[in-house]
Order: sequence, then structure tokens, then C-alpha cells
Amino acid sequence: MKMKDKNAEQRENKKKHLASLKESKQNRRRKEPSLNRKRATLTPRKVILIACEGENTEPSYFRQFKIKSVDIEPIGDGYSHLSLVDWATKKASYKEYDEIWVVFDADPKPDNPNWKQNFNQAIWKAQGLNYKVGYSHQAFEYWLILHFENHQGGSMPRTDYDAKLNDYINPLGATYEGKGDKKVSKEFFEILMSEDPDIGKKRVETAICRAKTIYDRLPHNNFADEESSTSVFLLVKELLDMDIPKSKRVALEDICN
Repeated sequence: MKMKDKNAEQRENKKKHLASLKESKQNRRRKEPSLNRKRATLTPRKVILIACEGENTEPSYFRQFKIKSVDIEPIGDGYSHLSLVDWATKKASYKEYDEIWVVFDADPKPDNPNWKQNFNQAIWKAQGLNYKVGYSHQAFEYWLILHFENHQGGSMPRTDYDAKLNDYINPLGATYEGKGDKKVSKEFFEILMSEDPDIGKKRVETAICRAKTIYDRLPHNNFADEESSTSVFLLVKELLDMDIPKSKRVALEDICN
């Protein structure tokens, strides 16, 4: 009887021991850190479409903005005015964009009596679709000229644009082939972004202020009659601010004071 009790006691102790080992193992598993790393949650990058009328000048200019926090897609396919707005809408039906800009010129043509109507309607239609508009009257090169010349509105024939630009940039080591490839070269772009030693201010900031001064004094109820002017400065200011924390961004009014 005593032997049976002793065997039963041994079996019971063994059972408790095995249970204790099992519990200890389970506890270690709970306490041991996982070797599987948690995947970082990536915030989707903002994507901006810049639909351009020109196939060369505007896309070659905007592609040189190196922005870390945002993807910009400057594309041009030769569409103008209303057809450009429709093209941007078609692009947006295939891909989701956080923001859409359309960039086009007034491009007045004596042989086209409807150019004023087309230009105005393109701006109004884009605004109605919540697109942002970077227009230039007469052409995009006017925006580039404002980096060097304080032209405050009024007529400036686009036939003068190329000569004016080259008068400014040739001595600085760049050339603009307005009748050639019409591209803004790396050297040209660097000049636009550099400091003007005569003013002690970046040329692009000077251009923004000059364009804003003209823009602010116009009524914007008939864009086709607002020569010379451009709203491209609004897009450029936005691009320049992209990688700057909102708390450190300088307002347009402060830049231009």
C-alpha cells in the first residue's frame, strides 16, 4: 500500500514538473521580443499634374524643380486653351491627382477671331473644375523675362521675347533657342534660380513679386485684355514652398515687401 502511494506520488510530482516546464516555456515566448520588424507605415506622396500647352518650354522648366515631398508630373502634348483643360480631365480619369494645374498662353492670333473667347473660357472652365491655372499673356516666356526686367504690364510682342531673354542670359553662359528646341536648359534654369548681384535677391523671388504686382492690379473679368500678365508665379511659389514646413514658409506679401 505504501509502495502504491509512493508511485502515485512520483507520478503526480512528474506531472506537476512537466506542467511547470510547459508554463515556463509559454511565459518565455510571451516575454521574448519578436524578431519580425514592424513595417513602417508610409504616407502616400502628394501627386501634382502640371498639364502644359507647350511640349518643350514649360515641361523642361518645371521638371527641374527637385521636390522631395511631392511628385510633380509636368507634361505637354500640344493642346491649347479648352482642349488642354479637356486633356487634363482625361488624364485625371486614368490616375488620381491631389492637385491639377493647367499652364497655357493667350497666344493671340489675328487670323483667329475666337482666340479671346477661347482663352477666357479655358480659364473659367478650369476654375470651375477646381483646377489651378498658370496662364501667360502673351506667352510663357514673359514669366521668364520678369526674372530680369521689371516690365509692369502693357504690350510686349512675343516676337521680342527670345532676343530679350538671350540679351540677359548669354553673358551668363546660357542660351534660349526660342525658334529651335524651345527648352529651358539646366544652365538657364540655374540662372533663373540664382541671386541677382545687383539686387541681392534671388531672381525667381524678384519675378514672383513683379508678376504679383501686375496681377493684383488687374480685374480678372476679361483675361484676354490683360496683356502683359501671368499667373505662373502662383504655381512657382507653391513649388518652392513644398519642402518647407508650413510654419517656416514666407507669405507672398512678406517676400514682396
